[in-house]
This record gives sequence, C-alpha cells and structure tokens, in this order.
Amino acid sequence: MLSQLPPAPPHRPAPEQTAFDRAELSAILSVYGRMVAAGEWRDYAMSFLREVAVFSIFRRAAETPIYRIEKRPKLRAAQGQYAVIGMDGRVLKRGHDLKAVLRVFDSKLIRAV
Repeated sequence: MLSQLPPAPPHRPAPEQTAFDRAELSAILSVYGRMVAAGEWRDYAMSFLREVAVFSIFRRAAETPIYRIEKRPKLRAAQGQYAVIGMDGRVLKRGHDLKAVLRVFDSKLIRAV
C-alpha cells in the first residue's frame, strides 16, 4: 500500500515592498526640482524595502544623504507614515500628509538677496 505524502506547503510570495505611489513621488520630485534649480541639491536615490520606502537627497553624489524622506505604513495610525529625517538622524517633520511634511523644505528656499 502506498502511503500518501503530505501536501506540499503553499508557495510563499516574495515579500512585499513599500513604495511611493505616483502622487507621492510627484510631490517629492516637485520639491526636489525646486531645490535643484536653487542649486541646493544635486542627486537622489530611492530604496524600496519591506517596511520602508526611502527617497535620499544628496548635495553631491559621493556623500551621505543630507535628507531622507521616508514612508513607513506601519506608523500610519500612530505618528504618521511620512517623515523627513536630517543628516544627523533627527526627525525634522513627521505626519500623515506628505505635502505638509514636505513644507519643512520651504524655509530652505527663502533667502535674502
């Protein structure tokens, strides 16, 4: 008599990635474009990990990022899923609305002429 083998375990899909959607990326790139035009920023990088999506901003390509814009969906109900983090690791602004969080950069565009 043939013994029956246990069923194969179900195939597990690859871990999901957290990413910025089109509207979020548009808002980020709008701020980025203004800062590039002002001569403040020169390069960026994006990372899409399991629990966080990161848009890193660089003054020069060979440096560490001067700012990181992070999206952490797990913090959606608590502090807000969006954060702007400075070079030293301090959270400059956190909230539920990305455009409101990105306003932290508006003061950097205003300069005395």
